[in-house]
Amino acid sequence: MAALKKDLPDTMVSPETGETLRRGMRPFLVTYKGKSVTVDLPGYYPENGDEGVHVGDDMAVSDAALRAMKEELEGIPSPATIRRVREKLKLSQREAGGLLKVGENAFDKYERGVVEPSGPTSQLLRLLDQHPELIEDLRERAKAVVTI
Repeated sequence: MAALKKDLPDTMVSPETGETLRRGMRPFLVTYKGKSVTVDLPGYYPENGDEGVHVGDDMAVSDAALRAMKEELEGIPSPATIRRVREKLKLSQREAGGLLKVGENAFDKYERGVVEPSGPTSQLLRLLDQHPELIEDLRERAKAVVTI
């Protein structure tokens, strides 16, 4: 389990240099396909130098920045966008996975950022976000398959 911020000590010894590292934030450049954004990255850092040690959820901020750039540049929805669309459609994760034919556990994985949706699934989510009434067609088709 990832360490909670309140559980982290103020200092640690560098496993590489033996130097004392202090808990803090440093600017970190995240770049994807020519676009860059600087985020404040928590971690343990030396007094002088850029090298640091990251523990627990420290890298979550850079992961979120990368996902946001992928969404902007490639249309791959972020976990937050996927959850928002699913909730807008009033679907459980299991129901969404069944209706979109991606498997009952897929939305759990998408929303936790473990797996990115495929291109066609991303496109379908975008369409459903813009035209939520289309979910009724998918529901009707699913009912028709069950009753045959």
